[in-house]
Amino acid sequence: MNRLSLYLVRLFARQTLALLGVMLGLLFLVQCLKIFDLISVQGQDLLTLFGQAALSMPPLAVVIGYVCMGIGLVRGLGMLQASQELHIVHASRQLHALIGGIALFAIGGATLILLVSNFVEPWANRRLQDWSASIAADVVGRTLTPHRFSQVVPGVTIVIGGRQGNGNISQFFADDNRDPNMRRTFIAATAKIASDQDGYILELHDGALQYLSSDKDFSEVSFKTYNIALNKLTEPTGNRDDFAETTSWDIVKAALAANEWPADLQRQFFDRLTQGLRAIAMCAFVGAVALFPHARRGRNWVPFELVPIVVAYFDTSLDSFIGGPPVVQAFTGTAVVFGMGLLILGWRLHLFRRPRPRALPA
Repeated sequence: MNRLSLYLVRLFARQTLALLGVMLGLLFLVQCLKIFDLISVQGQDLLTLFGQAALSMPPLAVVIGYVCMGIGLVRGLGMLQASQELHIVHASRQLHALIGGIALFAIGGATLILLVSNFVEPWANRRLQDWSASIAADVVGRTLTPHRFSQVVPGVTIVIGGRQGNGNISQFFADDNRDPNMRRTFIAATAKIASDQDGYILELHDGALQYLSSDKDFSEVSFKTYNIALNKLTEPTGNRDDFAETTSWDIVKAALAANEWPADLQRQFFDRLTQGLRAIAMCAFVGAVALFPHARRGRNWVPFELVPIVVAYFDTSLDSFIGGPPVVQAFTGTAVVFGMGLLILGWRLHLFRRPRPRALPA
């Protein structure tokens, strides 16, 4: 790798990191505003607000990372075009160094995206869920005041009859109406906050679980013992996604040990791998389009920075419409974008032009 290629990689990386930093900063503020009401209702401090917002950033960084790479490549090549350096590179027959710099930039960015999507993002999701579980235990513990109705979060109301010295709770009642389609009510003679391998739970004994649908259909289930995760009472309704909290390396080891590879697991695993390949496909397409200099002096009516956004939308949309095996669904859009980039590059390099036969001397 010569100095020209390293200079180009640094140029593209600076443009990408500058844009990515601005985008992540804005998204971080959006995440803080999104969870501000919930954090304030739970009585947590600013450290919890900033920490949970930061832990929710890796999935967003993966989604916008390859788009920022495409825009950074566009801006870098645009700077070379404006300063006439791109003309000099082609005139001095250094096209191989230019393509090598783009390839090195694409591979380096794809490696970082794969590292985040396969290892950093699962760790952040697991840490975020564990943090939310500890907050749930703290919130429920502070709101359990005998004979007083307390709102844990908007839509969840809890009241107890009394507390005993050994940690047991008597006459437990909780009403959950966060789901507009189903209202749930928990009634138990005794209850206790405990913990297991999945986090903090609320043990209910000798009670009933009542359901009231939006159509006024009522049902009741009595139980001797019923355990409910505390974060189910303080977070939006939904089950915990174990796959999102497990690294790809651990998933592969578990699948090989069990000799089982379900289709939904394949789809999610291939989606993680696709995130890095999308960066390579994006750079291949954008590089093929903007790699060669031009003599246009006027400004384009449509900013060329919109091309990576359109390509990313086309990539993800094509994946959603394609059926078949999980590997086909995951890689179809990326393969099409990469193939289009290679075709455009081959056409601009005149690789598909037939050589003209030379005329024989008379």
